[in-house]
Formats: sequence, structure tokens, C-alpha cells
Amino acid sequence: MKFLDQARVFVRSGDGGAGSVSFRREKFIEFGGPDGGDGGRGGDGVAECVAGLNTLIDYRYQQHFKAKTGGHGMGKNRAGGRGADAVLKVPVGTQIFEEDGETLIADMTEVGQRVVICKGGNGGFGNAHFTTSTNRAPRRANPGLEGQERTIILRLKLIADAGLIGLPNAGKSTFLATVTAAKPKIADYPFTTLYPGLGVVRSDDRELVLADIPGLIEGAHEGHGLGDRFLGHVERCRALLHLIDATGEHAGKDYKIIRGELAAYGAGLAEKPEIVALSKIDAVDADHLKKQRERLKRAIAAAGPETHDRHPAPLLLSSASGAGVREALRAVFDAIEAQKAYERASEAEGPWTP
Repeated sequence: MKFLDQARVFVRSGDGGAGSVSFRREKFIEFGGPDGGDGGRGGDGVAECVAGLNTLIDYRYQQHFKAKTGGHGMGKNRAGGRGADAVLKVPVGTQIFEEDGETLIADMTEVGQRVVICKGGNGGFGNAHFTTSTNRAPRRANPGLEGQERTIILRLKLIADAGLIGLPNAGKSTFLATVTAAKPKIADYPFTTLYPGLGVVRSDDRELVLADIPGLIEGAHEGHGLGDRFLGHVERCRALLHLIDATGEHAGKDYKIIRGELAAYGAGLAEKPEIVALSKIDAVDADHLKKQRERLKRAIAAAGPETHDRHPAPLLLSSASGAGVREALRAVFDAIEAQKAYERASEAEGPWTP
């Protein structure tokens, strides 16, 4: 299955059914009178959040959705039926925007959540509705109202507890494959990962969803590389595991590049709890590893006291040998639990009221 996290969709609700002009014509009934029924309401254009989806690939093949027209009224005071809705099934984490891509309509975060995008048109009145004391035989009925039409933007932001970030070829996919049952593509060249991957981590009777974000490069927030397209998936993560390649030239510079991109993107990414780790430690000698760790420590300290307090000393791990992997997972679990406790405390306090 291919990953698609953005789609442009046209939605139109159904027109209302027309009212009926009809008169009773039963035998032996002298004054039959009008009996035209009302038209039915047109179907709505609805977005529904469902389980079992993690991509918007369905909207790669169909971009136009139209609800059914309401049934027309009939004689004997029979009203028309309501038109069927046009239902857009979306995965959890989908945001619905206006055509401008900036005005948020809805944020679908729970399974079963439904949002009406376009309301169906009301059905027209039949001639029985227009009967008065002076007009006993009206010969007019209303047509149904037209439905609404709208072009929307669907944008998926994966809901994961933790996200893997770092430069291309930093070992993120290998780490995901090591700690989960996910099978991402792994190769020894940059930008092997073209789409975010998800996996479930189970450790010490605890469980979390881990997202592998495609590699970021300098200028990602401006559209360079692949990172600008997928930085939005990091917004929903409670904690970040920042992997830095120990075989690189300068671990401190690599760290600063990613931190700069998170801060430039905004949306609170730079303030998220972060665990920093040097990966691929099995591929370097002890002296080079020591230099890289010292460079990384200086880069974290230079980021400011707040950043230093929030991001402790870097960990050392190797996904190939398994060294340090369990310690990194425990640090991620602890950061997520601390973040959840902070969120619960914030909700308990509530807004200040006089």
C-alpha cells in the first residue's frame, strides 16, 4: 500500500426532492382536495473517522463525491425519502481544511467521529401544504433546494506516541525494524525512507506507537528534501527520539541542523521532550565515538539552559548489535509518561475563571 497524506476532494450534497401537485379522486368522495406530499431532504456530505486506515490512498483514485437527491413527493400525502449521504472515510489524525489549505474545518482524532461538510437541500412542499380557508385547491408546489458543494483539502498527521527524527541515513528505519514488527525499506544510501512508517513497541509491559519520519535536511521547513512534507506528522508525537549518525563528520553540527529545522517549522516541535542518541556506535572506534559524544554534548549545552535541562546527555546505541536499544526505549517511555502526567495536570487545573 502506498502512503498518501494529502488529497484534494470535491464534495456535493444532494438536492432536495420536489413537492407534488396531486388531488384525491376516490369514488363517492365529493370534496377530495389536495394530497400532494413533500419532497425528501437531500443527502449530506459527511466525513467519518474509521479504524483500519493509515493513509489517504483511496482519494488518489476518486476525488469527486456526490450525495443522492431526495425523493420527490407523491399523491396520497406520500413524502419523498431522504437521499443517501456521501461518506468520506478517513483515518484517525486527518485534518479537513478549506480549499485555501489554511482554514481548519475539523480535526478527526477519534474513531467514529463524524463531521457534516455539506448539508443536503431541504425538500419542497407539496400542494397539500398550501391549503388555506380561501384556497381549497392550490395547484402549486415547491421544488427542492439545491445542495451545497465544496472543495476541501484532507491532510493526514499520523498519531504516534513517539517519533524518530534525524538526518538521512541516521539509522531510524533500522531502529524501527529492530524494536517493532514493521518492515521498512533499509539501504545504505540517503532518503531510503520516502514515507513515514509506523510500528508498535512493547517493552517492560508497556506499549507505544513509534513513527519513523523520513530524513530531514537543512532547509526542510522551506521545502528542501522530503522533510517539509512530513514534519507535520511530528506535531502529534508526545516525545521525539533524535538519532545522530556516529559515523558522520560532526555530530554537533548534525544536531544543530535538525534542531534548527524544528524551531523554524514551529507548531511547538522544538518544545517537545527529546531523547538524543548516537546511533551506529558499532561502526566506529572508541576514540571517534568519544569525540562525537563530546561534540554532541557541547551542541546541546550551546542550545541554552532550557534545552539542556529538557534534553539530557546523549545515549549510545546500535540497532545492529542491540547495544543501548533497551535504555533508549525506557527513556522514551519515561518521557511519554511524564508528558501524559503534565497534560492530565493541565486539564485538571482548567481555565481560570473569576
